[in-house]
Amino acid sequence: MNYRIVHTTRYQYVEPVASSHNEAHLLPRNFSGQALVAASLDIDPPCSDYRDRQDFFGNTASYFAILDSHQAVTITATSEVRLLEQRWQLALADDVDWQEAAQRLAQAGDWDTLDAAQFCLDSPLVRAAPPLRDYAAPSFAARRPLTQSVAELVARIHQDFTYDPTATDITTPVLEVLEQRRGVCQDFAHLAIACLRSLGLAARYVSGYLETQPPPGQPKLQGADASHAWLQVYLPGTGWQDWDPTNNLQPAGRHVTTAWGRDYSDVAPLKGIIYGGGDSHTIEVKVDVTALPEPVEL
Repeated sequence: MNYRIVHTTRYQYVEPVASSHNEAHLLPRNFSGQALVAASLDIDPPCSDYRDRQDFFGNTASYFAILDSHQAVTITATSEVRLLEQRWQLALADDVDWQEAAQRLAQAGDWDTLDAAQFCLDSPLVRAAPPLRDYAAPSFAARRPLTQSVAELVARIHQDFTYDPTATDITTPVLEVLEQRRGVCQDFAHLAIACLRSLGLAARYVSGYLETQPPPGQPKLQGADASHAWLQVYLPGTGWQDWDPTNNLQPAGRHVTTAWGRDYSDVAPLKGIIYGGGDSHTIEVKVDVTALPEPVEL
């Protein structure tokens, strides 16, 4: 599948901002399962400094500074990507039971496993804890295959938790999400990752987009798509496997990957420092994910 993504964010401040320094993770990754065809970042008012870099995890991090006074700023990321078939054909022949996977991650006998082992550790927004291990435990019977265990955990989160955009924000601790059983895709990804890390398994946070489908017979609304979050689990000897607990599925042809890291704090779409602006501001976000025609082979 080919997609065009337009992600627009507008900040409006109650007082002028003298200057701002910002970092964005808005340009999709280019990797074996996804080809980045084109990408650009448009900033209004024009920035005084702009540069792209590869962060620690290989994501594109865009730095920009606006050094002239402004009371509003609009950031528009426009990208075209092609999802590659092999992304969804992860071989499971080498699937191991979850206890062996945890042991191999602890020993880290090869480079890929050593690299994955960093995602067994606590991170700023995801910390292992006994209640999280206890919640995960029913899905992880002794010597059960890792893939089967994760599939059940993801299904249970989908069943036990209610999607509620008013229940949490980016600072809500995972243990609070576990207690109140409500949240959004970011919370459900963090919860699953915390459960897996509590068992000594490697899991990382993925940010991206999911194409939404309008009800039958109704046109697709502009700006109705949304940024999304899910997770990846490492299978020693095989690789990383995507799981979406919000929708209880393994991402296929409608999930576009922007970035991955330890948790949301590594891959926040936008963050920065402003000088001025008053004591409040408003944010408006619009996302459009449009399926593009498949190229014609001559």
